[in-house]
Amino acid sequence: MTAGKLRIGYIPLVDAAALIVAADLGFTAAENLDVELVREVSWSNVRDKLNIGLFDAAHLLAPVAVASSLGIGHVRVPIVAPFNLGLNGNAITVSPRLFAALESRAEGDVADPRVSAQALARVVEERKSRDAEPLTFGMTFPFSHHNYQLRYWMAAGGIDPDEDVRLVVLPPPYMVESLTNGHVDGFCVGAPWNSVAVDAGIGRILHFGCEIQSRVTEKVFAVRERWAADHPETLAALIRALAAAASFTEAPENLATVSAAIASRLGVTPELVGRALTGNLKIAPDGQVRATSRYLMIGRNGAARPDLIQAAWIYAQIVRWGQAPLSEESLMLAQAVFRPDLYDAAVGGSPPAGPGEPGDGIGAFIGPAFVPTDIAGHLAAWRAKRSGRARLSVVR
Repeated sequence: MTAGKLRIGYIPLVDAAALIVAADLGFTAAENLDVELVREVSWSNVRDKLNIGLFDAAHLLAPVAVASSLGIGHVRVPIVAPFNLGLNGNAITVSPRLFAALESRAEGDVADPRVSAQALARVVEERKSRDAEPLTFGMTFPFSHHNYQLRYWMAAGGIDPDEDVRLVVLPPPYMVESLTNGHVDGFCVGAPWNSVAVDAGIGRILHFGCEIQSRVTEKVFAVRERWAADHPETLAALIRALAAAASFTEAPENLATVSAAIASRLGVTPELVGRALTGNLKIAPDGQVRATSRYLMIGRNGAARPDLIQAAWIYAQIVRWGQAPLSEESLMLAQAVFRPDLYDAAVGGSPPAGPGEPGDGIGAFIGPAFVPTDIAGHLAAWRAKRSGRARLSVVR
């Protein structure tokens, strides 16, 4: 069955790179695919339009794909993710005032997430002692690594994310405005919005997401399970186009071309996009730079191939924070979302991740190595977790 014109939803983020490059620089056309990219403002819009068939495919938060297949947070719609659009790519940005407070209370280098988490706990306790409003942090969706990375970091310092601070849901493009207006004290979001806040002088990047966990699947290319079954040849062609686009994106000689294409879709400068793609980010208004090759991984080191360890990690965080109960059946459903078999069939497999990647596939900054077959053991290691539903505020 042919799919005809394909409508694919995306959010204006740099980790949509492979999708944007594929559509705008000729890789989908080379596969005889007619693709229309549709920009959306919120993840709930993307999820809902994918689930009801208004989108054929989507740039999607990996945890949303799992949650949709589990039927939590929304009606159950099984999702297939045969291609990773990006590993990592997030950052935690705070206001200059909060950064100064953390730095003054840090016992060590505040760039170390262990140190900053403990400093944050001291700030939280001081605010409680004078009956001040709790600190407020923005993240993009309840089912997101933005949420889970904030919680993981905070909990490492002894903070209860549901009792000691306030977490609010904000669409990525609204993060900077909310920090400017003082509605939030910090946020976790993907590129380029952290850099936009830094350039505006109203934010300071405290941690890259890869400093919290060095390898997590941030975004996936998602389709409905039924659509995948009905359009196998179209899906294989899409995977091939994305794989070629990811390789093109990762090549240093293409940086200017790729940055310009993405910037045009996002409405920012190519220079901002280039920072994320190269991992050289200005972290403070005074021009201080932090660099890492792990900031955002589009295709290298096996980044594009779906990994069942990542699905298990996502499910473990969903359970840890009270969004779903633990069950073997749910773990199997979560892992069924990630489809390396479809990836391998389309592109002929992928080389292994190689040296320098975390031994457990995740590389969290604190805690025991992750064992995907022992989610209960992972949860038992943590004092801060939720047995009931986590509380979140939603800003629409």
